[in-house]
Amino acid sequence: MTEYHGSADTALSSAALAERYGLAVSGRRPPLLEYTRRLWGRRHFIVAFATARLTATYTAARLGQVWQVMTPLLNAAVYYLIFGLLLGTNRGIPNFIAYLCTGVFVFQFTQSAVLSGTRSIADNLGLIRALHFPRACLPIAFTVIQLQELLFSMGVLGVIILVTGEPLTLRWLLILPILFLQSVFNAGLAMFMARIGAKTTDMAQLMPFLMRTWMYTSGVFWSVTTFTAHAPKWVADVLNANPALIFNNLMRYALMDSVSSTSLPRHVWLSSLAWSLVVGLGGYFFFWKAEEEYGRG
Repeated sequence: MTEYHGSADTALSSAALAERYGLAVSGRRPPLLEYTRRLWGRRHFIVAFATARLTATYTAARLGQVWQVMTPLLNAAVYYLIFGLLLGTNRGIPNFIAYLCTGVFVFQFTQSAVLSGTRSIADNLGLIRALHFPRACLPIAFTVIQLQELLFSMGVLGVIILVTGEPLTLRWLLILPILFLQSVFNAGLAMFMARIGAKTTDMAQLMPFLMRTWMYTSGVFWSVTTFTAHAPKWVADVLNANPALIFNNLMRYALMDSVSSTSLPRHVWLSSLAWSLVVGLGGYFFFWKAEEEYGRG
């Protein structure tokens, strides 16, 4: 051990010196509560980063941010042509256009948050290596981007709902708690996938196929109740436990009087709360455990 002549620290090890003077290993993962405190302190950075990235996304497009609305509308038009007109999945659904558009807009929020979250670490290594901040800021910021896009699109969705004959009711106020629960769920799933995507970069190529499969089983353009009427009970139970379907059903209940003619079972609300807490907190903890590894190598 190196001697420091004339110093009282000659007998101290490097670890003891670091502890004495409050030094810590650079980049070491802080305790969970301290990490959460630091993350909360970066909340303004998260919002500013999300807003800047959203603005930059459509800068080169001639129509600009109009594409935030055009993309889900075009998707809805294609799905209506294929599933509504050609395959007839609209049976048993009184207002299929409103039903379909709501499902497309709501599911795309989750889909886009998960896809962007998967790439959030791998696509921002320069930022991660240049600045010190809680890495959870990135997948959360990308979830905020998708929430901002959805909020912009909800105005158009509201017009579609009204034009197709649905009334404006007090249930529309339920949009706020529904979006909050879905945002927590999406952020947790984005953080979960961000850790996996940081280690397995090929996951970004696989995720679109997984998300498309998830969409087909989430009742976006067909009624689970109608198509599982003669299926085994466990099939209906599995499909109804799908969190994407639960958030779709909640939003349709809030916006569509033709869907909400009967009260929504209480267990649907409890299921949405459970999914949000389990995935939101679980994804956050899972991401935090690998905090020291992001940007290394």
